[in-house]
Amino acid sequence: MKYIVTLNGKNYEVEVEQAQATLLSVTDAPAPSVQPAPAASAPAPAAAQPAPAAPQAHVAGEELKAPMPGTIVAVKVAPGAQVKNGQVLVVLEAMKMENEIVAPRDATVAQVLVTQGASVESGVPLVILT
Repeated sequence: MKYIVTLNGKNYEVEVEQAQATLLSVTDAPAPSVQPAPAASAPAPAAAQPAPAAPQAHVAGEELKAPMPGTIVAVKVAPGAQVKNGQVLVVLEAMKMENEIVAPRDATVAQVLVTQGASVESGVPLVILT
């Protein structure tokens, strides 16, 4: 998949390929000590996953889409808000990094399509501007 990433006002095209195994980070921390599990242990409860964003009817306007899959950690605007070029609209967490989705121009927020805690896929509309 190809993405266009803006960093310090410069656009970079990044291509990401899926691999069999992924090394997320390497640290110099000592390895944790391993303790044997009890013989009869109850299964651990599944972690609560936020519900995916419910589909909504879209209004006409410019859609700002998720550049990558992730979780919405903050929604900074509401419908009807006047926003300026570069203003943060939504914060998307992906791979433990927070990515600010900003207004590409001065506009009015017509619709906010996501809520805090929602999981989104790449290309999903987040906000519609008019």
